[in-house]
Amino acid sequence: MNKPRKIPMRKCLGCGEMKPKQELIRAVRSPEGEVSLDLTGKKNGRGAYICHDRGCLSKAIKAKRFERAFGCAVEQHVYDNLLAQFDEQN
Repeated sequence: MNKPRKIPMRKCLGCGEMKPKQELIRAVRSPEGEVSLDLTGKKNGRGAYICHDRGCLSKAIKAKRFERAFGCAVEQHVYDNLLAQFDEQN
């Protein structure tokens, strides 16, 4: 008798909904303090998750949720890079 596999759930920083980890994009703060999108989900560092929706990303940036999740100040150029990476990925 096999147990059904547990699906890892994560909370989106933008809308606050719990969704399966596979459906979200991971943003990561590396040990050096660099913030970027982690499309593989395997980079070292502190992770935070966001929906595949630009509106969720914009909402998270406006409410400074990345700063809260990563515990550090995030500069505007980092947000610009995240938005550019997000647009490239979609």
